Amino acid sequence: MKITKDTTILEALQAHPRSREIFIKHGLGCIACMGATMESIESGARMHGMEPDELVQDLNRIIEENSASETPVP
Repeated sequence: MKITKDTTILEALQAHPRSREIFIKHGLGCIACMGATMESIESGARMHGMEPDELVQDLNRIIEENSASETPVP
């Protein structure tokens, strides 16, 4: 699953548990609030005064790194 600005915070956390590290790195405490169940990444980022594109890039980067490390080498 690729993360977009429309992905809810909860969807990102459920699909990719390491995404929690990125939310924390960006200072988003949304991961523990009830709004995370329905709030998009874009909405959460804007509420905290940040640009959502940077957050989405960081989330997808950690997902790609995680996927690469799980791929078996022949």
